Amino acid sequence: MAESILFVCLGNICRSPTAEAVFRGLAEGHGLEIDSAGTSGWHDGGRADPRASAEAARRGSE
Repeated sequence: MAESILFVCLGNICRSPTAEAVFRGLAEGHGLEIDSAGTSGWHDGGRADPRASAEAARRGSE
């Protein structure tokens, strides 16, 4: 069974997906299952928070 990591925040539109993306880059090649989730359904089906997307783009990742 593979090791897995889950990052969780309230809406899953900024903090947890950002942590997931950063950790994926750091853990590449280690066979980890990495995902993110929210504790509420407020943003179900929504896009990432524009501020989080802007910071990812500024740092060369999207």
